Amino acid sequence: MKITFVGHGYVGLVTAAVFADFGNQVFVIGHTKKKIEGLRRGIVPFYEPGLSELVKKNIDAKRLTFTLDYAPAVAESDAVFIAVGTPPTKTGDADLSTVLQVAEQIGKNLEGYTVVATKSTVPTGTNKKVQRILEEMKPAGAEIDYASVPEFLREGTAIADTTNPDRVVIGTESKRAQELLIKLHEPIGAPILLTNFETAELIKYASNSFLALKISYANAIAKLSEAVEADALKVLEGIGMDKRIGNMFLSPGPGYGGSCFPKDVKALISIAKDNDYAFSLLSEVEAINHQARRDIVRKARKLLGDVRGKKIGVLGLAFKPNTDDMREAPSIDVISMLMNDGANISAFDPKATESAKEALPNISYVDNVYEVANGADLLIVLTEWSDFMEINFEEIKKRMKALNIIDGRNIYDPEKLRAMGFNYVGVGR
Repeated sequence: MKITFVGHGYVGLVTAAVFADFGNQVFVIGHTKKKIEGLRRGIVPFYEPGLSELVKKNIDAKRLTFTLDYAPAVAESDAVFIAVGTPPTKTGDADLSTVLQVAEQIGKNLEGYTVVATKSTVPTGTNKKVQRILEEMKPAGAEIDYASVPEFLREGTAIADTTNPDRVVIGTESKRAQELLIKLHEPIGAPILLTNFETAELIKYASNSFLALKISYANAIAKLSEAVEADALKVLEGIGMDKRIGNMFLSPGPGYGGSCFPKDVKALISIAKDNDYAFSLLSEVEAINHQARRDIVRKARKLLGDVRGKKIGVLGLAFKPNTDDMREAPSIDVISMLMNDGANISAFDPKATESAKEALPNISYVDNVYEVANGADLLIVLTEWSDFMEINFEEIKKRMKALNIIDGRNIYDPEKLRAMGFNYVGVGR
């Protein structure tokens, strides 16, 4: 099958590479000459484990083609996927300008029969708008069906999530489009849920918002556990053993971040408001998430007293391990608050240093975990990279000025570090 993806971010590029690996002929359309030229050479513009190798493999096999031109890619394709960003506006609504612009360009270049599908996360009603644009722009003789096929991949495990998802959602009322998209997804072998546009659109927002809710719930339990001297990790382990609840996303820490959860929670609140429903539950999810970041700073102040002039080392900047994504990363808020208090910050992240420099230009970046500890009054762990779990704390101890650690991800044994002389503080412990 011939297919086209418009957009080469996490969703577009990963899904395109996977479908090419299934044996399809795949075009990827971008709008930035430098990035497209790099992708043609196999240079992926972000870090995702295994993606560079998968892209290069399918470029060499001539199954994956990168282009700036909508023609002839769209005209030759059986299916065209819109996979561009929908960042939040100041009001929390999804910015649909790129989606709608792309729809116009796709419409102009259609030939024969094509299924056009949105993979971008869009609010309810968007797919009908896109369908209308396509119908208005398509040349005489072109025939389209339209679908919403939301993605559910996670950064850091994007390839595995695409090849082995929990479900594939196909939102369309066209039997012909259903049949083509079911055939395209056959190699995946996942359960397929067939819906209309609006249901598919809402599934995506509802899924991400529920996962954000679980994270905020874990942080609320952690805060309460600290107050009553309970162990939040055991509490959350106990409730996670209930099969009705499950243990995923029940880890307390500095809160959720990234490109999806923050914007999707805001968007769902906004969608509800537009439909005369105050989604107060999600408003509280956001409030708890912001409080989780402030709590890390509160703990730093409690350990150090006045943080002004103190050197604080930060381990981890990306919003999660196995990515270099800094969008809405908790580290940005935590570091900014500490700097406003007058602290001097040095930081290390295995992959996100270059990405972090734009958001955090006024901190010191070092090359390894031990340099972070040099002369530090406090170490704060904000991302649970596997590298950080193998630290030699005897070496850390020699380098630090004062032995204070805030384990924002609860990756260390408190008793072991306390026995070594560290003032250890976790989250909910």
